[in-house]
Amino acid sequence: MGGLVSAGTMLPALRQDLSLHPGPADASGAPTWTLHDPAAHRFYEISWPAFELISRWSLGSAEAVLDAVARETTLRLGRQDLDALLNFLAQHHLLQPHSPEHSARLTRAAQAGRSSHAMWLLKHYLFFRVPLLRPEPFLRAIAPYTQWLFRPGFWWAVAGAAVLGLFLVSRRWDEFTHTFSAYSTLAGLLGLGLALSLAKLLHELGHAITAHRYGCRVPTMGVAFLVMWPVLYTDTNEAWKLTRREQRLRIASAGMLAELALAACATLAWTFLPEGPLRAGAFMLATSSWLITLGINASPFMRFDGYFLLADALNMPNLHERAFAMGRWWLREQLYGFDDPVPEVLPPARRRFLIAFAFATWLYRLVLFFGIALLVYHLFFKALGLLLLAVELGWFIALPIWRELRVWWRRRPDVHWNRRTRRSAVLLAGLLLWVGLPWRSGVQAPAVLSHRENQALYAVETAQQQGPAVAEGATVSEGQVLLRLASPELEQRLRLAEHQESLLRWQVEQQPLDQRLQQEGQALHRRWQAAREEVAGLQRQREQLELRAPFAGTVVTAHPMLADQAWFTRGEKLFQIVGRPDSLKVEAFVSEAQVAALRQHPTNTSRFVANLPEFGSLRCDALQLESVNLRSLPQPALASVYGGPISSVQQGGELRPLTATYRARLTQCEPRALGSELVGHVWLQGESRSLLAQGWQQLWALWRRESGL
Repeated sequence: MGGLVSAGTMLPALRQDLSLHPGPADASGAPTWTLHDPAAHRFYEISWPAFELISRWSLGSAEAVLDAVARETTLRLGRQDLDALLNFLAQHHLLQPHSPEHSARLTRAAQAGRSSHAMWLLKHYLFFRVPLLRPEPFLRAIAPYTQWLFRPGFWWAVAGAAVLGLFLVSRRWDEFTHTFSAYSTLAGLLGLGLALSLAKLLHELGHAITAHRYGCRVPTMGVAFLVMWPVLYTDTNEAWKLTRREQRLRIASAGMLAELALAACATLAWTFLPEGPLRAGAFMLATSSWLITLGINASPFMRFDGYFLLADALNMPNLHERAFAMGRWWLREQLYGFDDPVPEVLPPARRRFLIAFAFATWLYRLVLFFGIALLVYHLFFKALGLLLLAVELGWFIALPIWRELRVWWRRRPDVHWNRRTRRSAVLLAGLLLWVGLPWRSGVQAPAVLSHRENQALYAVETAQQQGPAVAEGATVSEGQVLLRLASPELEQRLRLAEHQESLLRWQVEQQPLDQRLQQEGQALHRRWQAAREEVAGLQRQREQLELRAPFAGTVVTAHPMLADQAWFTRGEKLFQIVGRPDSLKVEAFVSEAQVAALRQHPTNTSRFVANLPEFGSLRCDALQLESVNLRSLPQPALASVYGGPISSVQQGGELRPLTATYRARLTQCEPRALGSELVGHVWLQGESRSLLAQGWQQLWALWRRESGL
């Protein structure tokens, strides 16, 4: 059907099972119709001219159809319009086979649609559907009992329940936010699972009941497996037969509205239910279920409820395909200036929206498919995971890009030197230079600047200050007394221990002369030794009540309540002492790739730049790299859980880095007055490398590590 229809040409017959239904008006107000193909269960929106041609198809010849349209309507259609319609009908297999050529075309299409078992598995293991039931009899049976769901009073009641539930929850907010952690038992997890199952069941019933209410047939309901995760689905494709857009919007939004109504009721129920699995399920319905619904189903970037809502709201069927066509056209025009016609004539605002929507969808799918590829890799054993990872990245990311690049290559004769191609060439050259030139010669890493000699002094016992103390900011020498404390409790314990020790010593001395003491044997000596050690320990504790400077330096922090006769509790920090200004050090934390670069081109010169602008920078001339990656992060200020730049998690009371992290110690730093630790970053001179080489090195290292080569 590729050529123009000549005069007197007999038209091929349409399939007898096709049906036409009135459709909504398009954006210009012109009427449309919906063509239903029941064999493929597809719906096609056709324009007014196409409808006029199809409605007179029984006239047989092309000339008779065109003459009838010209006589009976205001349209003036030509053979090109009829030829375009024939191409559309033939492409979608809507014509009866009328020639060997047509039969051969159908055979080729069927063969092209077939695939090997391996290819079928690669295409469908991520997403496939299992129909479970035909719900039409059930929907007809419950229809009289579900009319109240569509009355305004019901939704006003839901809104009231939501407001009341949120008000009551706000009065017990701390208890509400800690509900989930209280249900880690098997019964609690069972309640959560039942709650989620109920929410998803009501979601699909909402679609089915609403579609049935508006006269649409719901052929199947079942389970779809998305990355091996089961989710329910409902076939509501017949909603495209509806002429009123608000009815289609209600069908598409019914599932989310059902879950939101359930969440409102669950929020209110949580405030009244007793502790147990039911309350755990109500909490789950009131929080996670509707958040997941809005986060996944409301997204217009995949073919979920949000996509159909947006398509109906804009009155743009096949929104993704039309947006992608507009996005590809805009990209080609901006890069090469082909001066191709616009895929469809739309107002400028609508055209800009479609272009932006296309690029947003591509970016969303890029992130999503990359995440799915990583998920698939971790779901299976390593060899199969690597294979499936490569398949996912190739099929969903690399293949679409490759197809677009092939179009550009085929159209290279159409590329001419103009303003847009010159701009593209400049941008491409700049990008290649930025990626390919080895301009990155340094390594930047988060770091902490501190004194090599840095110590805090604490009260070892609850004690009372005796006399004056060294003031904050004072310069002290090694061994200088900073503060004297006295602990009456410690003195009492020491006197009791000394009395016990003297008694045991007398018994040991009298043991050779006393038969009763001789019966205790060496046990008496061990008790005396333990008493002596206790006395020695208490004496050391008493000595520690006299706080002395561990090294020469400066008192940077002193307790604000230091005064004669003041009391301090055990473990209370009293002083912070740092060494001389020339005893600074920097602890930097570098990645595995940065360690490799520094070892290939070792350097000793580095510069620390503090996050505090007025401090400036500091030069250090000695670098020492540790050869073993850190098990825990010693600097909490750099951990991501506290707002730092190093990705880490809290496990077992330690901060664990999520990636291999190595410590680099920098010494021989410039003398600088420093009161306490400073967070910043260091610049280390390393091998000059390009972004391309660095990325390839990281990918190769990742491949070798994960593949076990």
